[in-house]
Amino acid sequence: MQTVREIAQEIVVREGGYVNDPDDPGGATNFGVTIQTMRRLGLDLDGDGDVDVADVKALTRSQATNIFVTHYFERPLIAELPSPLHATVFDMYVNAGGNAVKILQRLLIEMGHSVAVDGALGPQSIAATRAAWHAAPDHLVDAYGIARRNYYFRIADRRPASRKFARTRSGAKGGWIKRAEEFIAPRYHLSAAQFQQRVASWG
Repeated sequence: MQTVREIAQEIVVREGGYVNDPDDPGGATNFGVTIQTMRRLGLDLDGDGDVDVADVKALTRSQATNIFVTHYFERPLIAELPSPLHATVFDMYVNAGGNAVKILQRLLIEMGHSVAVDGALGPQSIAATRAAWHAAPDHLVDAYGIARRNYYFRIADRRPASRKFARTRSGAKGGWIKRAEEFIAPRYHLSAAQFQQRVASWG
């Protein structure tokens, strides 16, 4: 089984290097760490008294890995979830913050558990997740991954500027969808035809 640090290192690779896409609400980002996160953590790497784009560009892979382990895995209590969920929820937390937990909480409600959809893992959500895992150990990871994929689709449905993250210029699956499907068993991946049907309304 992978260690948390190994999962974090994979996330860093998946996120890639420095980007500052005007269509990405996260703004300037390096290895998946946004400028907002660096400001919140006070990471003035060049020591000039503020946290700006230069600091984002100066961030190293090792620093990004440490940030993810501490602030995106340990503090949100993802470690308290059943271990097979660690990689997918951790990856989604880096990508979407508390929405990663809201996706899980909505899924738990669909499975008949009573939890608040607040984006925070507390005793109620952790206990419900463990119960859901014991009831359906062969399905929960896939169910979460599918819910995550649907989350991306809904964003793109509402926000045309984000569609480029879900569909490539050639019309194939974009980064968001491929990323979600990395954590879903192949039998639940959308075929090319199914994907085209799902995004047909985007024009």
